[in-house]
Amino acid sequence: MRTRFARLCAGAAGLLLATAATADNSTQIPGYIIHHNAFTTDVLAPEVANTYNIARSSKRAMLNVSVLRDANGMSGEAVPAKVTATATNLMGQKREVPMREVREGKAIYYIGDFLVAHREVLNLDLNVTPQGDTRTHSARLTQEFFTK
Repeated sequence: MRTRFARLCAGAAGLLLATAATADNSTQIPGYIIHHNAFTTDVLAPEVANTYNIARSSKRAMLNVSVLRDANGMSGEAVPAKVTATATNLMGQKREVPMREVREGKAIYYIGDFLVAHREVLNLDLNVTPQGDTRTHSARLTQEFFTK
């Protein structure tokens, strides 16, 4: 069963895809699929933002990451992981994105929120170590943010 948070993130990903049809929202690694997206937090419903203590603003973005065990090319079960993230702008300025774990039933998500500027393009670099795996895997997504 999909949770309220999962539906929200899927909806936000849909909004992103509407504006960036070429965006790739997952990275395949040996044995796992890392799903990732980023969007401004003003798209969050107020009750969802309150539940997860996220400030709603067009000038704040949220990074959402989940790690699923690969099951023959299909999305499998969510697995806990150590997830770290760094945002780098086009001038090479880096900042850490503090990530926190959210669990709802069988769903496990890692979210982090951070400030963004209008038309800012960020490379979001992820380091993911699934629980029980000794290897740390990298994933990257690039996102341009539009603030009001």
